Amino acid sequence: MGLKRGALFISALVIGLTITAGTAFAEQWYFYVTNATDAKMTGLYASEDGRKWGRFNLGSGVSAGKTVKLIWDSSTEDESCEQYLKATFSDGSDSKSDKFDFCEDLDDPIVFE
Repeated sequence: MGLKRGALFISALVIGLTITAGTAFAEQWYFYVTNATDAKMTGLYASEDGRKWGRFNLGSGVSAGKTVKLIWDSSTEDESCEQYLKATFSDGSDSKSDKFDFCEDLDDPIVFE
């Protein structure tokens, strides 16, 4: 499954993020994720270095075809804007990890296909 940017907006708050994010990240820093697969997204992970991963709290997951708004936890404020993202899905598949600059365009969703 690959990643690309698209546009849709449905909000969901992420709590308990224990990963890295960016010096510019404050409580208001967010991004959107669209699940364009046929399976529920059950895990979303971010990493500054591509080796050590932190997990977003997605609650019961992101249903196929849905877009959610994710808010970076304040614990991530001292980290880089550039982060790798990858996802896991209910069918057992994983996306490849891709690097994104989260200080750039925050309103165009990251699309997992």
